[in-house]
Amino acid sequence: MALASLAIRWHDTALDLLDQRALPADTTWLRITNARDAAHAIREMVVRGAPAIGITAGYGLALEAQRLGDQASLAALAPAFEVLAASRPTAVNLFWALDRLRQAAGDLSGAALARHLSEQAERLHRDDLAANRRLGEAGLALLPEGARVYTHCNTGALATGGHGTALGIIRSAWEAGRLRSVYAGETRPWQQGARLTSWELMQDGIPVTLVVDSCAAMLMAQGEVDVVIVGADRIAANGDTANKIGTYSLAVLARHHGIPFIVAAPDSTLDAAMQDGSGIVIEQRPAEEVRQVAGQPCAPADCPVHNPAFDVTPAALISAIVTENGVIPSPDPTAMAAYFARSAS
Repeated sequence: MALASLAIRWHDTALDLLDQRALPADTTWLRITNARDAAHAIREMVVRGAPAIGITAGYGLALEAQRLGDQASLAALAPAFEVLAASRPTAVNLFWALDRLRQAAGDLSGAALARHLSEQAERLHRDDLAANRRLGEAGLALLPEGARVYTHCNTGALATGGHGTALGIIRSAWEAGRLRSVYAGETRPWQQGARLTSWELMQDGIPVTLVVDSCAAMLMAQGEVDVVIVGADRIAANGDTANKIGTYSLAVLARHHGIPFIVAAPDSTLDAAMQDGSGIVIEQRPAEEVRQVAGQPCAPADCPVHNPAFDVTPAALISAIVTENGVIPSPDPTAMAAYFARSAS
């Protein structure tokens, strides 16, 4: 089994996270034993990717209940909920996971609460892996035979409970013999495409070519890309999609070149309460992430930096949204409302 598929390891009384900041050079594990540890790991990008963030938060809450012992209760866990919710603001999966565990807790307390939260966190993890496999299968029909795919950031097993979202479709396509090759954009400034996506795909023997982000337009113009597939951190009720910075640019380029632009995400990433993308909070990251590369200065130390972690792609630029429950073609408010209605029934 590929190391990437084991990036989140639960041990009943502790959580081990594969430190994604060290990849691909080193495989280092960070042990998590309470909610503050989990929040720190999320905030500092030890773990990233919307589904993986939600799973880690769930385990962090369960560990905090264990730490509290006989004193564990929803009231006693309030600070843990707060610190986890504040770790990163854009990915809705984080808040979805915390709400799911809050509702599951009910009136339980002490050891019974800790045990139940642990079971619920494990279920979150299992459910995400199963959802990603279904999502991968659902997306197959959108790819031509011998597809050449461009993808952005990292949306594979490292970013989820396993298999992946956009990379889940890519993996499923490879297994089905429908995939020819993948272009992975490096994804500045954290280089998730370079460090993580290329590493994951090479582990699985999937042909991948790493390119600088600014190469995407040339590849599309030369007819080298058949489809663009990306993940999502939050999808609004009208289909507007927040994802890694640079996604919006790719959507514009794909539309100009007549190339399908597909968003892949589990239902937990859809936010029916968010009317459109204008209300999505965009995380601002530290300036040093842009002024440095691998810890070395690449710009003047006092140069002002604008470093949003995400942008919002308008639904009008999205060809389809793929979830574990099917495909939403040409997402707009009507199509999204119909999908939410089916999911609720």
